[in-house]
Amino acid sequence: MTSEKLYLDRVRALSFGSVVEEYDRYRPRCPAALVDDLVALRPADVLDVACGTGKVAVPLTERGLSVLGVEVDERMAGVARSHGIPVEIAPFESWEDAGRRFDLITCGSAWHWIDPLPGVAKAARLLRSGGTIVRFWTYNFVDEPFASALETVYKEHAPTASTHAHGPDKKIDGDDPFAESQEFSSVETRTYHWERTLTADEWVGLAGTFSDHQRLGPDRLAVLNQALRETIEVFGGAVHTRGEAYAIFARRA
Repeated sequence: MTSEKLYLDRVRALSFGSVVEEYDRYRPRCPAALVDDLVALRPADVLDVACGTGKVAVPLTERGLSVLGVEVDERMAGVARSHGIPVEIAPFESWEDAGRRFDLITCGSAWHWIDPLPGVAKAARLLRSGGTIVRFWTYNFVDEPFASALETVYKEHAPTASTHAHGPDKKIDGDDPFAESQEFSSVETRTYHWERTLTADEWVGLAGTFSDHQRLGPDRLAVLNQALRETIEVFGGAVHTRGEAYAIFARRA
């Protein structure tokens, strides 16, 4: 999460469709333990906001839930549909719900692209009494000395981009609108952990799916990617990461 008002940068918000195949291949799916917790809520109807290529919707569907996706980018939606997820194209804030209501709303690594105040109001209206909205963000952590080596590479080749090898400066703003809204009776945070090892190509592919990398442009990104591959080779050709998903459960009053 970030304190930046990213939802105002629509060009950046729509950049993911340009790397849709890489996004679907390299971005992690919803963590299994989080999927378990979502299924345990026993929702009859699920809405996945900013569903992307289906990283949340697909595992929920595989567990037998009925999931509808809302996605602003037709290219991302096309991949989600190829995975069997029904998707409607629109920004969440202006999406026409046609009177439909849901027991669970999910949003994986994307709520920062939603205008917060109308987003909260719409989520409250769409949720049935006792329903839950779950927003979560995933991070990769790497150990020293590789973390410092990454910082060196980015300082030289991409000082405006994040290494995406650490967590956020702060996980939740003190003025989180769900916590302040009288429409929600409780807000709970949960953290999920896992580990995985990525090859140099997988790490570079993952990094390239982030919007701050897309803003570098193809030439600067190519130079950065080469430097990343060379650095990873120095460290044995693979990156061991400790993954973390930080989830916020907000229950409709």
